[in-house]
Amino acid sequence: MTTNSDFSFNTNNALSLELPFSEHIEELRQRIFHLFWVVLLLTGIAFLDVKFLVKILELPVTNVKFFQLSPGEYFFSTVKISFYTGLLFGSPFVMSQIILFLLPGLTNKEKRVILPLLISSLVLFTLGLLFSYYVLIPAALNFLLTYSDEVIEPFWSFDQYFEFILVLFYSTGLAFQIPIIQILLGLLNLVSAKQMFGVWRYIILVSTIIGAILTPSTDPLTQILLSLAILLLYFAGAGILVLIKN
Repeated sequence: MTTNSDFSFNTNNALSLELPFSEHIEELRQRIFHLFWVVLLLTGIAFLDVKFLVKILELPVTNVKFFQLSPGEYFFSTVKISFYTGLLFGSPFVMSQIILFLLPGLTNKEKRVILPLLISSLVLFTLGLLFSYYVLIPAALNFLLTYSDEVIEPFWSFDQYFEFILVLFYSTGLAFQIPIIQILLGLLNLVSAKQMFGVWRYIILVSTIIGAILTPSTDPLTQILLSLAILLLYFAGAGILVLIKN
């Protein structure tokens, strides 16, 4: 027969097996430390052949001569390019560390949902970068060059050109996270797929506004392309939520 004292002892034993809050903080600190060194190592590797990366970034535009406004501008630009390259290629490791940190505290049901969402988020971010590089950036640059080709000679600051591309890269990558946000909202029962489809008129307006905000250039073509991509992602997210819920 189990006494109250036995039950108390077993409960205390179970509680003692749980990791204290300080150990969770220590584990998080260790993972952040590992992430820092991985990104730093990848940044160093990227810097060793940064001229190759510079040539890749210059591919979307032709008939333009780049210059530097100050003696150290190109050097600092290459440091930034190396860092963002290290961060980009280190993102799978970042994602794995997030998964490993969250895994022990998740139920089996949560694991079946969260893990695919995290992986899908990484895939969508990569697709956003590719869409930006092969579609948005060439469209924006060609529009800007064509608009001024008869009156202005195209000499661009490389640092400002890189900042322009960087904003498009990451804004597009973030915009491609829309389906993930929709699915999370749907799984939390905050918004249903039917409600998402029901506000499609407002979504057209919102996507146009977001496209204008996220696009660093003022050309309408880039804004329209990004707005269309946001619309497709939104309806895709709502459609996937229907499949998951059924």
